[in-house]
Amino acid sequence: MTNRYFYQSDIATFLAEDTNTIFGQMSRADEMDTASTQKFAWEQEITLMKQALASYSTEQGWILFEYTIPRLGKRIDVVVLLRERILAIEFKAGEENFLHQDVDQVLDYALDLKNFHQGSADRAIIPILVATESKQHSTLCQLSHYDDDIYEPLLTDAEHLSDIFQLVLAENIPSKSYNIALCDWARSRYAPTPTIIEAARSLYLNHSVADITKSEAEGAQLNSTTKYVQEVIAQTKANGTKSICFVTGVPGAGKTLVGLNVAVQQEADQDLAVYLSGNGPLVQVLTEALTRDKQAQEKAKGNKITKKEAEREVKRFIQIIHRYRDNMLNKVKVVDGALEIDPTKELKDVTAGYGEVENIAIFDEAQRSWDKEHIANWLKRKKGFADFPMSESEFLIWSLDQRPDWAVIVCLVGGGQEINTGEAGIGEWIRALNEAFPQWNIYISSQLTAKEYAEGHVKDLLANNPKVTYSDHLHLGVSMRSFRAESLSHIVHYILDGDIDKARDTYTQIADRYPIVLTRDLDKAKAWLRERARGNERYGLLVSSKAYRLKPLAIDVRCKPDTVHWFLDDINDVRSSLFLEDAASEFDVQGLELDWTCLVWDGDLRRQDNDWAFYEFSGGTKWNRINKDDRKAYLLNAYRVLLTRARQGMVICVPEGSNEDPTRNHAFYNGTYEYLKQLGIKDI
Repeated sequence: MTNRYFYQSDIATFLAEDTNTIFGQMSRADEMDTASTQKFAWEQEITLMKQALASYSTEQGWILFEYTIPRLGKRIDVVVLLRERILAIEFKAGEENFLHQDVDQVLDYALDLKNFHQGSADRAIIPILVATESKQHSTLCQLSHYDDDIYEPLLTDAEHLSDIFQLVLAENIPSKSYNIALCDWARSRYAPTPTIIEAARSLYLNHSVADITKSEAEGAQLNSTTKYVQEVIAQTKANGTKSICFVTGVPGAGKTLVGLNVAVQQEADQDLAVYLSGNGPLVQVLTEALTRDKQAQEKAKGNKITKKEAEREVKRFIQIIHRYRDNMLNKVKVVDGALEIDPTKELKDVTAGYGEVENIAIFDEAQRSWDKEHIANWLKRKKGFADFPMSESEFLIWSLDQRPDWAVIVCLVGGGQEINTGEAGIGEWIRALNEAFPQWNIYISSQLTAKEYAEGHVKDLLANNPKVTYSDHLHLGVSMRSFRAESLSHIVHYILDGDIDKARDTYTQIADRYPIVLTRDLDKAKAWLRERARGNERYGLLVSSKAYRLKPLAIDVRCKPDTVHWFLDDINDVRSSLFLEDAASEFDVQGLELDWTCLVWDGDLRRQDNDWAFYEFSGGTKWNRINKDDRKAYLLNAYRVLLTRARQGMVICVPEGSNEDPTRNHAFYNGTYEYLKQLGIKDI
């Protein structure tokens, strides 16, 4: 399909054109060969729209059927462009009731257009839901309280659709100059910033990163990075060598998206690639989302596929890193303190040797790979594998090095994001390359020399390695997580760095686009989330994994959420984030995001004497001060992750505490609350 719609016409031509001719054009445009029930619905829609628009034959206006929201797999049944208004219409043929999910669906269309479609950004948008067999219809047009020119969804049966049009067109809309003429609406640019879940779904449908970015700047940087990595892969394959790329980026810049894109695109080019992450929740959520989508796609085609079959296909290219590692461990033995392949455990492959089937491995959050001591202790305790001689990063390089033909590793590196004991950081990857794999070519982000990576020693570590190439193409400098506030990562950095002036100044610049509010009342915070979210926008509660004294607020960090249901299911499931019962920690949400968040701030990280103080709850009776620098860094990074999960805005709840409870003394919370107020964050 070359157009974003199945049919488009000015209103006068549409009214004069034969219904069968319109239907035929829509059918020819339908590459997915939509089910016959939908095609029967098209005939009814055409008839109803002719009736509803009959009074406007002399006006300049346009109608589009099956307008496609590019890349995200959504289609609006009908769009009417008339008197500088955009009417987004969803039909439910044969339906007697206005279902909640259907109302959300048509509202989501309006929100997508408003937020991401240039021709819609400055216009009034009216979502309309038509349940054809209903006996009710709206009698009042009401603007949303967000003051963004989106109307509350109008509901109608088939009989009163014309009345709804009259109601909409009678609304007084102030005249103004529009950036894009209404006649050019269908050609204007659509540029979404999807969640990582939406992005993975789109990539799985063989779209590229350029297709699913918000702005030209983001598209350019993601394209540049992806292209550079693919060129390294092509060159490495042609030369029969081994290469490693280190990709850096600010929080939310799209490192994971680049990794997924490389994995999907290389598979399309018949070079096997695997996307590996130690982030269990991320892998679980993405796998489940893609599995559900695969099932839905096959069902729409009339094909039968079980969930297990769909999941098996998804797992070909997205896997938990520990399973990949453990599969390699089954092939090895330790001889005189060194690792060797045990030929009694694995047959040698002609192409892959003793390596895995994939030539390309993408390691997300590479800085979180385990150090030698941590992995050795874990393998001894859990696997009975004694005296393991390598760090996790060295073993992963070693595993790809077993291939006799060629191999590429892509390391996606987040700076200042280590949140767990035993994480070796990027310095260990470099040490292993220098000492054990001098033949490997190293392509490294020019930003990897910054302080947050290996304490700024990367350049020194690589000074004597002749195989190093630095490139700006391997750094992603613009956050795309929040389409409203690209400066969010800077604000969070200033907050945690204690730079009040810069935090206040930066927040002032984005406050109207990205609200951050403060409260001491969790019920108020929950109400704020529910009021802000519209359609199918997601929201949820976040807490630090060390927030042990939130139990009086019915938040127990030891009760882990089911992350798949928490991220993917709707308001009807008590396990969903939308139910606001289960709170997710930094381990549950790293690499993922919500539209709106509530961060409930406990006494583990508290503001005292113009600085941060770090505490851990111990023994069920008291908070003990944390003094080790690495453990302080883990806690600070935990809050860094939590503060950067919201795409559209957040509320921070700092509890009052209670002087009747010595573990929740007011003093543990007051300093943090007053500090955040100093930054200009308003209390609700």
